Amino acid sequence: MSREWNDVESDEDVRWERRTLEKLALGTLKEQRAQRRWKIFFRFVYLGLLCLVLVGLAKLFIGSSDAIGPHTAVIRIEGVIEADGETSAERVNAALKGAFDTDEAQAVVLKINSPGGSPVQAGMIYDEIKRLRGLHPDKALYAVIEEIGASGGYYVAAAADRIYVNQASLVGSIGVIMESFGAEALLEKLGVERRLIVSGENKAFMDPFTPLTEAQRELAQALVDDIQRQFVNAVLEGRGERLRQTPGMFSGAVWTGAQSVELGVADDLATLDQVAREVVKAPALIDYTIRDELMERVAKRVGVNVRQGLWRDLLSSASSWR
Repeated sequence: MSREWNDVESDEDVRWERRTLEKLALGTLKEQRAQRRWKIFFRFVYLGLLCLVLVGLAKLFIGSSDAIGPHTAVIRIEGVIEADGETSAERVNAALKGAFDTDEAQAVVLKINSPGGSPVQAGMIYDEIKRLRGLHPDKALYAVIEEIGASGGYYVAAAADRIYVNQASLVGSIGVIMESFGAEALLEKLGVERRLIVSGENKAFMDPFTPLTEAQRELAQALVDDIQRQFVNAVLEGRGERLRQTPGMFSGAVWTGAQSVELGVADDLATLDQVAREVVKAPALIDYTIRDELMERVAKRVGVNVRQGLWRDLLSSASSWR
């Protein structure tokens, strides 16, 4: 009897071990399947993100030329105009080309809210506007200054056929500034010696810890004056006989929108919507401004190496997408 009971216990142990192993094997299989499903899911997510990045890049180079129907093309000039910023000549000029090349765009309007920035970048935008207006003489370009269109912001506006402002807008500042500071006396007071080795006497003439000689001051002034002449010539070319020149017009002064209209610095008071509706006769607004889209910013953070690794992962696992 004892032997039979032991045999029954032994069979029960075997069956329990078998069931346990089967459960473990089944659990492992389910876990592997779940991991595989999640892996496939995330690969599709990555692929979707990559597609969004590609769409954003396409927008960067193509612009909004796919707009359908007559409309007013809007390009925003916002913030500081600088080479590495969102309002760089590269971005603005690409947007300008897209707007001018689109037949449905009845006119182009620059919506300006900028205190200025790089005279080089502003000059490049100005020159591109002139070039595109020459290629498309039947397509007008207007500027609408909202809060502020000063210095480089006004430099760009001067290339427009007409400039519209709000009566309280800040307009003008037709001038150039080069700034630094002098702290050589502070170093001397602190007992700190400035050691600067240069290959020419003017190599470091704007160094804040080195005294500025009179000759160097004259050199800096000559540079500023030359850039100022370029700015003034651009305004004179763009505004022509509409300017009512005063002694302080090119002194860097800033006027309200109402004052700028009186001086011929601007043409009239109007908003963007009014210009599109009453001047262009195309009230529909299409924004051609080229900006960093969310996925473009993500792509920049991810970097080239991660994108390459993603492609390798997608390609190597393509066979498992069944």
